[in-house]
Amino acid sequence: MLKLAVIGAEALIGRELTQVLEAHECSVLPLATGPISQQEEEGDFVVFAPEPTLLEGLDMIVLADTPHNPEMLEGFVGRILDLREDGIATGEPLPLAGHWPKGVLRIKGRPALEQVLSIVPGLVEGIIDISGVHLTSVARMGDRGIRGLAVQSLAVLEGQDPDESLLGYRAAFEAIPQKPRGSLVEVRVPTFHGDILILSLKGDLKQKEAPQNIQWLDSPPTSRQVAVTNNLLAHFEPGAGKSATLILGYDPILWGVMNPIIRLLNLI
Repeated sequence: MLKLAVIGAEALIGRELTQVLEAHECSVLPLATGPISQQEEEGDFVVFAPEPTLLEGLDMIVLADTPHNPEMLEGFVGRILDLREDGIATGEPLPLAGHWPKGVLRIKGRPALEQVLSIVPGLVEGIIDISGVHLTSVARMGDRGIRGLAVQSLAVLEGQDPDESLLGYRAAFEAIPQKPRGSLVEVRVPTFHGDILILSLKGDLKQKEAPQNIQWLDSPPTSRQVAVTNNLLAHFEPGAGKSATLILGYDPILWGVMNPIIRLLNLI
């Protein structure tokens, strides 16, 4: 049995990760990032205050958030999976296929969008050109995104200027295009869960069989459909000439974090 600790288990990603790993018969120690309240000690989902001695004898640590004590991880000789935000996480990039590589002790997660784009050639063959729009929700921020959008939405409905401190920008009732990254444009949309990727394809295109954790739909997926499944939902619509539209919907946490970890740790 794999024995591990999840640091940051009090937040959305940490809670879901703890529950998923326990369902796969792992021994999971849910740790907070720092001191905890009495409610957290006695709640339905119990977390423990982080102490270095609790990590003794464990095979692995999952960093869902940064521990307050910078010395928390010093001396730990097992594997570390770093799921913190890009720019903070350290380690070798999460492999796009297969299990944990031999000899590697530290791996950092990949953005869900990067994982999605890597599998597009496995869904449609014959692509010679690709462009599109990425509709991204606040789910990528976990608890902070969901709380921030809820607080902002309530403020706007009450006729007040929303507090932007949690999210860093105004999200409530806004759709905000970002600067293009190559042929892809990101648009931040005010939804709790579910990202949608709308791709314009050119070439001698042919739809392929869906791999594991991917489901073809007869109509474009909605963010609500995406929020309740750990599959990537896909719709292929041929266009005029050598063109087509490929619409992909996925939850950044359920599909972009949970599924890769299960595969990485060979828990399937």
